[in-house]
Amino acid sequence: MTAEELKSIISAGLPCEHLALEGDGRHWYATIVSTAFEGRRAIARHQQVYATLGARLKTDEVHALSMKTYTPAEWAALPR
Repeated sequence: MTAEELKSIISAGLPCEHLALEGDGRHWYATIVSTAFEGRRAIARHQQVYATLGARLKTDEVHALSMKTYTPAEWAALPR
């Protein structure tokens, strides 16, 4: 799977204000900013992202996905 394919799958399932991916085709690292994360704890946010991937995790198309998830307000408050 390419980064663009994975990005497309995640953004189709979540409204993403920002989505950055790095990886080698099996192991991925994502930074995701979404209003869908408002009021949710980290585990619930990650479950939302995993839900967008569905069977791709079970069939090993995506072997590993590490992520940082932020609301737009959290993202704006980060030092840059």
